[in-house]
Amino acid sequence: MNIKYIVLGLCGSALLTMSACKDFLDENPRTEVGGDSYYQTQAQALENINSLYRIGGPSLYGNANGAYQAPFASIPVMLTGYFTNSYEGQEQINQYSRLLTRQQNTRVVSGRMNDIWNSSFLAINIANGAIKNIPNIEMAEDLKTRYVAEARFFRAFNYFYLVKMFGALPLSTEAYDSLDRDFFLKRSSVEEVYAVIEEDLIAAVEALPDGIFNTSGRRVNRNVAAMALANVYLQQSKYAEAVEYIDIVIASGHTLEPNTDLAANSAYNKLRTSDNLAETIYSFEFDPVINPGGSWPTYGFTASANSVFDKYTIFERAYGPTNRFLNIYEDDDLRIKPNQFYHWTYTNPDNGETWNGGNVAGVWYFVEEDALLNTGRSIKDRNIYRYAEALLIAAEAKARATGVATAAGHLAEIKARASTTGETVATITSQLQGLSVEQFVQEVWKERLRELPLEFKMWDDCLRTGLFPNISATVRGQVTFQPLVGAANGSNAVFKQSDLVFPISMDELQRNRNLEQNPEYQTN
Repeated sequence: MNIKYIVLGLCGSALLTMSACKDFLDENPRTEVGGDSYYQTQAQALENINSLYRIGGPSLYGNANGAYQAPFASIPVMLTGYFTNSYEGQEQINQYSRLLTRQQNTRVVSGRMNDIWNSSFLAINIANGAIKNIPNIEMAEDLKTRYVAEARFFRAFNYFYLVKMFGALPLSTEAYDSLDRDFFLKRSSVEEVYAVIEEDLIAAVEALPDGIFNTSGRRVNRNVAAMALANVYLQQSKYAEAVEYIDIVIASGHTLEPNTDLAANSAYNKLRTSDNLAETIYSFEFDPVINPGGSWPTYGFTASANSVFDKYTIFERAYGPTNRFLNIYEDDDLRIKPNQFYHWTYTNPDNGETWNGGNVAGVWYFVEEDALLNTGRSIKDRNIYRYAEALLIAAEAKARATGVATAAGHLAEIKARASTTGETVATITSQLQGLSVEQFVQEVWKERLRELPLEFKMWDDCLRTGLFPNISATVRGQVTFQPLVGAANGSNAVFKQSDLVFPISMDELQRNRNLEQNPEYQTN
């Protein structure tokens, strides 16, 4: 672990209140501040907690600061070979991930690994400092409880991201606020890391207030923590435990956004354009002044869109589906229709210029027309958890734990919303109840592929199931699942056991001689 993680304090240009929605976007790192000395007041405590919303794990889903590279969470999906980055000749980590050749190119990808490692462990150490010091600050007890619970959520969120990326990790729940501490830890087992994650999230669920994210200050609440904990349990195949916590979310007041129509006012277009839906459980926020969303709108097109718009100078399909992946959708699925999740052509209403992707789909879900046509500034928040995923977790976990009868309605809600033929939830539920548990669970997996590909969840599903979705290149909607190791991905590269984790950065190996590299990756 890097000695620089002694840095604990963060300060910004404004002190914040619990009612603030976007203000915590303004936090900037303060360096060389000891933990105890920067946890003297309520304002200092809040500034540190607010910083956790912008660094580490959440930022890996939300930050799109480069024109050629989508958020880091998109890169593990490249391992499936079903999504590509059109500029992978420069952004080579995408190419080496897609072709499963990171082992012999560890030096090239190591810089990105170092960024992930540093950012996430910085967040963990800030959380550790908050958990240690906030109880000693003179402030209202309910605020102490909330701040500590938020810190525990973010510590768990970051460890969860890291353990899926790297496997065994250095594990510390103590702040690095003294040079007397041992900075250079060995890797703890995956099981030990998950035990800390579970303990933190259980505590967060118990301590955080209820709320709907978009209508209660956009702060982490009990439902966000319960959603994350259910996700953690599902990742470990702990189905009964997942049911207990996903039921908190199901009963929370979050809802699936309905279709007003099957065109511009579909649920998917409302998800694309609105930050104020009850479907959002947790999102990474952007603001037009403090922290705009970078290049997100440009990722929705191929490079030829550069001649269509004048507010952005670079367009690249930094994360785009292959045509084989798009075969996961059946013909009557609304999500595959133009201008729902994907699109193939766009005419600029101001100048009449047309972008045409030809046989290559752009991602309509990323498109912000006001940014492209007027402001040049992306402001759309990016969902990390939404209610559709909660329903899919509930469907899978309940099918495994208590049977298809208790699970079918959850999956039916997702399928009914995507139907262009008017099938009702009741009709689909009845159809699903005739399936065996294994048949039903595979239907859930297929629906996760259709519903969540643009939120970067696909590789997590491969890891937790140990199976690869073999999508037919010729028959729409047809997919079979085969053992992950030994399967050919969408680019015909064959998975090895070592492909299931990323390499630890070479910088970190040099700093901490107690670390061992993941098998088959270079060490120097």
